[in-house]
Amino acid sequence: MSTEFLVCIGLLFFLAGIGAPIAYAILIASMGYLTVSGQGIGIAGKVLMDGLYQSFILLAVPLFIVAANIMNAGTISDRLLAFCVALVGRFRGGLGHVNVVASLIFSGMSGSAVADAAGIGKIIIEMMTKSGHYTRGYAAAITAASATIGPIIPPSIPMVLYALVSNTSIGYLFLGGIIPGLMMGLVLMAMNSFLSHRRGFALEDPVPLSELPGRTINAFPALLMPAILLYGIYGGVTTPTEAAAVAAFYALVLAALFYRALSFHALYGILVESARSSAAVGLVIGGALILNYVVASENIPSVLAQQLVGLDVDPLLFLLGVNLLFLLLGCVLDATTIILVIIPLFLPTCRELGIDLVHFGVVAVVNCMIGLITPPYGILLFVLNAVTRIPLSEIIREIWPFLIALLMALMGLVIWPDIVLWLPRLFGYAG
Repeated sequence: MSTEFLVCIGLLFFLAGIGAPIAYAILIASMGYLTVSGQGIGIAGKVLMDGLYQSFILLAVPLFIVAANIMNAGTISDRLLAFCVALVGRFRGGLGHVNVVASLIFSGMSGSAVADAAGIGKIIIEMMTKSGHYTRGYAAAITAASATIGPIIPPSIPMVLYALVSNTSIGYLFLGGIIPGLMMGLVLMAMNSFLSHRRGFALEDPVPLSELPGRTINAFPALLMPAILLYGIYGGVTTPTEAAAVAAFYALVLAALFYRALSFHALYGILVESARSSAAVGLVIGGALILNYVVASENIPSVLAQQLVGLDVDPLLFLLGVNLLFLLLGCVLDATTIILVIIPLFLPTCRELGIDLVHFGVVAVVNCMIGLITPPYGILLFVLNAVTRIPLSEIIREIWPFLIALLMALMGLVIWPDIVLWLPRLFGYAG
């Protein structure tokens, strides 16, 4: 490890430690490396342009962001919520179950945990607190936990980013996330049911079963989006990037023409907000591309792979160790940074040890999503605190049971790869 690289790492941690945005910290640290090592700053521009021009897949990110924001702005979220209340609201802890099921459905449209929490999650929190059956902290905690499912069930922005750094098939990654996403939903609902019985949460007024068909028909066009996406990708009709464009267009047609709930003024606001969100992600991606060039220049992934293989590390032990590291990093770093900067370091080792990269990718993304609700950083905790004004201390106090449930699900995914790989293999994956 050279002195120049130590300067780069020192700058990165110093800037992140004083609260600088992570994108700027990565960019400045990378530029510092190039300056100290005597390389021209123009190399950064070349690396950035090469990375962007060779990654058509990155276009999927802003398109999925637009689709999610349109879903939030129109009445689509409200219709989905009404369907979920009729479906599972009658059980003890009913609105908690509604929260999880709504996240499962909404995840098939947005691909973003923050969009889920700030959009449909905010609505459910208001419903849960107004009912008087749940504390504010509990409502926010289960919302944050269920929002982590968003990027697991396709479409998934983090999986698009993982595909970028690993050259893995997005289609198989999307398929691999379906069963783990459902599994996360089940463990959260089980924990909600356990806590509801233990604390004696009152039952909600059940929606008559006679209303279920009407609410299902009302929500059906929105429920079709995941099916359209998956058919487009696996039916050979569209590439994943084109599928993202179809998702955005379908959301626009649904909100503006079918439900008539979107004005030109609202659409303008959505596009501006989507551009801002895309720019924020783009800055991190740009910084990561340059930092990855720095890491490759130092030959760190190859050295790390040789050292670990030389130690004859068991693949399962390696996976457990890496996941523990990701969990610790998730306490202080955001998911995008971990996927773009940290994960590429371990990919050569995975190949050497025979670890399937689709399995590794899905497990890593699940791990990063759990990091979104892990104190002290937990970005979803801060998002919900900002949009609901519920004190952060109340949310953190209630998040632990749901965090434990998700960690148990993660452990199952690490130990039994077939949970992830069964569906991809069913569709022809040979990994």
